[in-house]
Amino acid sequence: MAATPRDDLRDRERAHLFEALPGQHLGALWRVYANALTPEPVKREVPHRWAWKDLRPLLYEAARLVPTEEAERRVLMLLNPGLGGEAAITPTLYAGMQIILPGEIARSHRHTPNAIRFIVEGEGAFTAVNGERTVMKPGDFVTTPTWVWHDHGNESDQAVVWLDGLDLPLVATLSSVFYQKYPDIQQPVSRPIGDSSRRYARGFSPARVPLPRHYSPIVNYPYVEAREALATMAESDHPDDYDGYLLQYINPLTGGPVLPTMAAYLQWIPPHSTLKEHQHTSAAVYLGVEGRGVITIDGQAYAWEPHDVIVVPSWCRHQHQNPGDEPAILFSFTDDPVIRALALYREAD
Repeated sequence: MAATPRDDLRDRERAHLFEALPGQHLGALWRVYANALTPEPVKREVPHRWAWKDLRPLLYEAARLVPTEEAERRVLMLLNPGLGGEAAITPTLYAGMQIILPGEIARSHRHTPNAIRFIVEGEGAFTAVNGERTVMKPGDFVTTPTWVWHDHGNESDQAVVWLDGLDLPLVATLSSVFYQKYPDIQQPVSRPIGDSSRRYARGFSPARVPLPRHYSPIVNYPYVEAREALATMAESDHPDDYDGYLLQYINPLTGGPVLPTMAAYLQWIPPHSTLKEHQHTSAAVYLGVEGRGVITIDGQAYAWEPHDVIVVPSWCRHQHQNPGDEPAILFSFTDDPVIRALALYREAD
């Protein structure tokens, strides 16, 4: 049907309308509606594996060349290839590998992003959180909640490396990043080593004492205890179809996740097993701890060894496999608490 003069007039008027909108910081929803509301999530982030054999030499070279006085936190960030160089492994999570050499101190500071640490290599370094110092060993899981003073030091004779996980991208998106240096290099130690574990990790809690319940009061969850709990599950329970044996680090005051924005897990994949594939709207960052395995993500297989890191973005189909003779053990942290708090959690086979 041929265009009429009235049609031509309307087209010109529409063109003038669309030209005027940007100058007033306006936009026409109907022109982008299909891209804004999609049948399933559209992601920029992609699955990826960081191999420890490639990462470790660069980390130690950074330690040789860059002092902690210059870096404050000497960390190699794990940047998702799909996010264009953003300091993020997913849109809500940040991950990096931090190294501290004998005799070094990473000065005390605090920030609103929550943080977790999982010790990868070496032992004898310490973290001090809110006046309590804990000495770290491989596999230990350390929490640093929002806005608490924390510093690190290494009084041992070996380098110590850990995986850092933060909710920094989420907090930045919410325009809520605050940061402050402690007046001195280190905060004073006011509580003995292991104080928080003795108070809260044994099924007890001080009565009539107001406590911040939105994060775990425990500073260090030792690997030896977590692995023993996993082994007990593997001896007496049936494995989950999707995750094998999955142990969650919890806040003993609530029974929920250790931090309001991040949950953390230790996972046991039985030998000679292929678990079921599934997908969910929480994103996960995995670290190989013991053994070897494969995570297949959207049809692409990613073999892992100890200390390799693999990111599984939100709503990616993924599956765990352990072809070996020994258990395969993984640590992971996720944005699950945020997704569930916003009633956005979905899961599908």
